[in-house]
Amino acid sequence: MVQQDDTDARPVPLPPMMALMTALLWLRRDLRLHDLPALLAAHEAGGDVLPVFVADPVLLASAGAVRRAHLAAALEELDAAYDGAVVVRVGRPEEEIPRLVGEVGAGSVHVSRESTPYGRRRDARVERALGDVPLVATGTPYAVGPGLVRKADGEPFRVFTPFSRAWREHGWPRPAPVPAGLTWQRGVESSPLPWADESPLPAVSCGEATALARWEEFLAGGLADYNRDRDRPDLDATSQMSVHLKYGTIHPRTMLADIAAHPAGRSEGAQRFVTELCWREFYADVLWHRPESAWSDLREELRGMEYADPEGDAADRVRAWQEGRTGFPFVDAGMRQLLTEGWMHNRVRMVVASFLVKDLHVWWGHGARYFLAHLRDGDVASNNHGWQWVAGTGTDPAPYFRVFNPVAQGERFDPDGEYVRRYVPELAHVPGGAVHQPWRVPDGLAHGYPERIVDHAEERAEALRRYEAARRRSASPG
Repeated sequence: MVQQDDTDARPVPLPPMMALMTALLWLRRDLRLHDLPALLAAHEAGGDVLPVFVADPVLLASAGAVRRAHLAAALEELDAAYDGAVVVRVGRPEEEIPRLVGEVGAGSVHVSRESTPYGRRRDARVERALGDVPLVATGTPYAVGPGLVRKADGEPFRVFTPFSRAWREHGWPRPAPVPAGLTWQRGVESSPLPWADESPLPAVSCGEATALARWEEFLAGGLADYNRDRDRPDLDATSQMSVHLKYGTIHPRTMLADIAAHPAGRSEGAQRFVTELCWREFYADVLWHRPESAWSDLREELRGMEYADPEGDAADRVRAWQEGRTGFPFVDAGMRQLLTEGWMHNRVRMVVASFLVKDLHVWWGHGARYFLAHLRDGDVASNNHGWQWVAGTGTDPAPYFRVFNPVAQGERFDPDGEYVRRYVPELAHVPGGAVHQPWRVPDGLAHGYPERIVDHAEERAEALRRYEAARRRSASPG
């Protein structure tokens, strides 16, 4: 693979023999026109550019309706921005990309460098299938490419805070411009998306124009107060940009440049938001160095933890968790929000994850897969390492015994109960913060809301027992 320099958004000129031939721009997590170094590199090849998206059945197999709808909306906006030039193909990329190269006589294929384990394996297969046609990787979906921020001794960071300092010191390039004189390859057959004949998808907006509009709205009204209100799911206090970062309808480099130029860019809220962007970059970096951590515990001492079987003894409880019927209103509101909107507030994600792992004693990977199937912003690095953070098996140095109390969390971060009542109509009659303990209200469960499926105090004690047992087993010789 021809590797461009991630520290700069400018493309490296290709050899003369590739000039003036069609360049294929293979889009994946970069569905935008602006600030796209791979597009610059394709344009620098000298000929027309053919933008293509391959609907990969491997990646689409676990995508629910909400995720499919957002992808379709992002592609629709992208096609409009590219003047109707986007070609869609359905199938395995190692077959479809070489086939397209042959159809148009492309001299090079351009991508943003991938960092997920599957993406890296897929790109290696495509590169082999392309033979003499180079696969050119320019830029990444991150402000700083995974693997570039390291300790002074060259080793990767394992803890967030020192990574964050080094990441800020490293810095990132300016946003890449849209190429001047860009011309598209025309007349290439395109396929409908594989779910085009299904029942109507949810009506959603997703794409570069939508991303930029939402970002401008947040800059104007939410950035300065982000530090104060970001943990309140009852308020509209988050950016809602995670889905756009997932599909690359905006680049974090663009967001960082806008924050730096904003009057509130030095506020506590703005700096907290930059830190949240850094968490995304940190988890991508961890996954780059430790690809096995996508689906295995980073902390080896907890790999012997005793877990319940989600398809056996814990099946009914897991199903209640998935459907938002646990009897704990803050948990249930979050899970119902996930099912209806394909999104969940980050504070609530931590609480519902803790409930599955610490109250139901189910291995975090089962919850991570469920989230990836339903989240419109599902990203394997952020999602899976976030789950490990809650489970105590990942990068966070805090031990396993961090257990979120679902009642206390609801009372603290949804003090008036507005978030719960929004998603749990059976509790609409319970006033104020009392909604977090409806069993204490005389008619709290009168409209069909279920009893609690577990005793939180008992399950917390059981979680700690299992942690101690796993720790002792790990420490035992042999």
